[in-house]
Amino acid sequence: MVEILLNTPVLVKIIISLLVIILANKLLSNQVFSVLAGTIVLALWAGHNLDTAYTIAAARFTSIDNIFLLIVIVVIISLSSQMRESGIMDDLVTNLTRRFSRTTSMALLPAVIGLLPMPGGAMFSAPLVDRCDPETEINPLLKSRINYWFRHIWEYWWPLYPGVLLAIDISGLQVSQFMIFLFPLTIFSVAGAWFFLLRKTEFSLKETDHFKDAGAVIGPPVPGFIFLISPILLIIIIYAVLNTIFPALSAFSKYLPIMIGIISSVIYLQVIRPLGPAVWKKILFSRKLISLVLLVAIIRIYGAYVEGRLPDGTLLMESLRAELSAAGISPYILIMLLPFFCGISTGIAIGTVGAAFPIVMSLIGPEPGFPLLVSTTALAYSFGHVGQLLSPVHVCLLVSNEYFNVGLGKSIAGLIKPSLIVLASGFLLSRLYLFIL
Repeated sequence: MVEILLNTPVLVKIIISLLVIILANKLLSNQVFSVLAGTIVLALWAGHNLDTAYTIAAARFTSIDNIFLLIVIVVIISLSSQMRESGIMDDLVTNLTRRFSRTTSMALLPAVIGLLPMPGGAMFSAPLVDRCDPETEINPLLKSRINYWFRHIWEYWWPLYPGVLLAIDISGLQVSQFMIFLFPLTIFSVAGAWFFLLRKTEFSLKETDHFKDAGAVIGPPVPGFIFLISPILLIIIIYAVLNTIFPALSAFSKYLPIMIGIISSVIYLQVIRPLGPAVWKKILFSRKLISLVLLVAIIRIYGAYVEGRLPDGTLLMESLRAELSAAGISPYILIMLLPFFCGISTGIAIGTVGAAFPIVMSLIGPEPGFPLLVSTTALAYSFGHVGQLLSPVHVCLLVSNEYFNVGLGKSIAGLIKPSLIVLASGFLLSRLYLFIL
């Protein structure tokens, strides 16, 4: 019986472990314990004994990247709370809702935050989305989906994202080429979200209150939009400058530049809108902050088992590729399925690209023509991105659900339809590029 379980296909083991996370979340209503349960199932079912399982978990937990990632999570949540306590958040929502409908503002706010390549960024934008619904007329589940989806609309081509940079590097495309050919995926992503998510928002007639004419003023004056997003702009600028001028920082840890940027923004915001010691104590010692740090730490350990080696020394993802190939799946289908399942398994773009793209590029040969290269890149990246968006171990999905206190399974189910729009557009774009380039 034990041998039969160990010889179960890798894909089945991964999917079952993810289903355990969803089921445990439904039964326990606790995402930390749910992810922990799925992690234990995957580790033991992959054949690791307690010693090797502990070694893998400890190595990931104590790694430099993981330590900096956890620090980034702490400072992200702190900055989010600081913006709320200082009034910046309310002013930003007021500024936008005076110019746009609340529905549009609910999409714009996480999209603005999405320009920042920070892990768990959906936790940063969640309070902003919530502020757009002061009368709590919108289902929290829908708000969580909107927040999560629009947080990621730029990740198809925006070159500040590590996953995009890695895909550019592995594919061999120029940065400008990658951006131009994958940008349409953002348009389809927004279209799918508008049709299946934003249209469901049902506000009262007050929802339409915004500038009726160029000279209209509603309520007390608030600072300008640029000033209100200046903490976010500061992070983008510092991140871009550090990556350009001091690449050694990213070589030491890919999270170090963004961490420096966020800490700088915290200091900047404290200068322009200072908070007292009592408020900072409440921010830094909140139960939510501790819970989210634990959640991210366990997700990272789950990822270590997905990205690591099996007891026989083979990489788990390499075993997955071999199983799919052995099933007689054509290379073209493999280019879609492998990134998708890597995305489902890792829940992070850089992990998806790192695991799938070297294999995908090997399937089209060492010197593919430009049309084939662009077509393959668009197809593989779109399917990989959708896979990680639907992953139960995607940090942003979990923290967004945690903020709005909604179930994991229902949250994912509501994202399937807009995801199908992106998958269809990725497929059609890949075919189009193959024939017109």
